[in-house]
Amino acid sequence: MGKSDVVLELLKSLGVNVDPIFSDDVARIQVHENKVVGLHLVPGLHVHADEIKDGIEAEISIERGKRIDKPIHICFGILPEEGLQKVKLHIYAQEESKAMILAHCTFPNARQVKHIMDADIEIGPNAHYAYFERHVHGPHGGVSVIPNAKVHVQEGAEFSTEFELIKGSAGNIEFQYEVNAEAQSKTEMTARISGTDNDDIRLHETVHLLGEYSKGVIVSHIALKHHARAEVENTLVAHAPFSRGHVDCKEIVVGNAQAKAIPIVLVKNPTAHVTHEAAIGSVDAKQLVTLMAHGLNEEEATDLIIEGLLSKKQNWQSVIKEVE
Repeated sequence: MGKSDVVLELLKSLGVNVDPIFSDDVARIQVHENKVVGLHLVPGLHVHADEIKDGIEAEISIERGKRIDKPIHICFGILPEEGLQKVKLHIYAQEESKAMILAHCTFPNARQVKHIMDADIEIGPNAHYAYFERHVHGPHGGVSVIPNAKVHVQEGAEFSTEFELIKGSAGNIEFQYEVNAEAQSKTEMTARISGTDNDDIRLHETVHLLGEYSKGVIVSHIALKHHARAEVENTLVAHAPFSRGHVDCKEIVVGNAQAKAIPIVLVKNPTAHVTHEAAIGSVDAKQLVTLMAHGLNEEEATDLIIEGLLSKKQNWQSVIKEVE
């Protein structure tokens, strides 16, 4: 199978309209196993990628003051049932630049697949950088996803990231994210994951508010069914004067699923303010009865409630305002 055929198969597995990706003004990088099978750049974006054993190592840089209006599309994937993919990313959004990366990770046939990502991300002064990650997994739960990221958000910069499992069984997910945020910066991290069968989900995210007037929000919404398990440990530390932060964790459990939430908030300056909210439980009985009264059976009503919890259309402004 040639490179172009692999690219098409990877994108086809996403189940979304990929036509806009092939526009000349859209940057794109496609990686299958340990091969870069597609690469198209736009002005202001620099990429250097090396193929290493079982994966790739890539440097991605956005030029100083450059605004890349359309999302940069990255696709990581493994099409066979078995495989190992290691990704090392070095990302630098230079001063006053602005860019958004839309990353799709697709493992549609996985039975024994491991995807490991190690990233260091540097966001320069007054830069805006967003990383939205969407996952497509197969139905067998045979995926291990292990991302580890270190992020430095410099003065006045904005960093946002979202992780969303949009199709298939989660398998094993183990997050390790740590952010150091300087003065007047903003950090928002969101995860929306649905677990089923014997999925095992572990999120460990930490934000250090190191500079004056820095702000941080960590949001985790998890839905679990059957024998799935989840442990969410989100930590927000306010070191600096007038820093603000909020941790929000909601988990729904159905059947024999198990969930654990550990929100940790630590204030090291008397003028700082950090809040948290954590809730674990079954679907809301009143909502369930209301939906069933409209003709849905219990399973359909439960799925609709879960869909609402995980919907990206929710208004997060009310959460973000907690840190204003």
